[in-house]
Amino acid sequence: MSHDPPRARRQRRPRCETATTPTQPDAWTFFRQWLRNPRAMAALSPSSRQLARQMIEQLPTGASHVVELGGGTGVFTQALLENGIEPEALLVVELNEELHQLLQQRFPAVHVVCGDAQQLKSIVRTQGFAAKGKVDAVISGLGLLSMPRRVQRAILEGVFAVLGDEGRFIQFTYGPSSPVPRELLNELGIGVKRAGIAWMNVPPATVYVYTKHRSKGIPSVRGK
Repeated sequence: MSHDPPRARRQRRPRCETATTPTQPDAWTFFRQWLRNPRAMAALSPSSRQLARQMIEQLPTGASHVVELGGGTGVFTQALLENGIEPEALLVVELNEELHQLLQQRFPAVHVVCGDAQQLKSIVRTQGFAAKGKVDAVISGLGLLSMPRRVQRAILEGVFAVLGDEGRFIQFTYGPSSPVPRELLNELGIGVKRAGIAWMNVPPATVYVYTKHRSKGIPSVRGK
């Protein structure tokens, strides 16, 4: 799962080749992508199951329609499926072409799209993913922390355009505070709450939950 420092977002239209069966273990596939472009792949290895569990625990009660940004090798994807999200109700957006192919092979029933998170609104519309209503949650493994402000803005605007009124944007970071600056959150009318720290992740990661309902608290909704 890629994260801080930023995943470089290419401005060209992503080119996705026909999916092929991976011949390397997931961690090695991830590491090879890091070697090719360490600025685009923030971590040396995929996220831990402890981090995935903490991310899942922040889903709204009854969440069933979820988008994942930056699918990586599928750690969060697998956790979402194991926690009751139906494959047809999960949309995964991954920019890296090889990781996109890996995800397609691992999760053939899931909507896996090679695309840029900045284009999320368009992707959701093109895939017909919001045909039955708004999305309940967006879970992100993107490296927001060091992304340019304009890229952060584009991603957040897309996320909250597809989220329902009670929807949540769930993001993790390796930094000491929210990866989105307070000024931008205030400008967009978004509130944030630190939800927990996955100390066993390498490196340790902090989970943040973002919501449009700034006047409301974000209670813990799922026990560990």
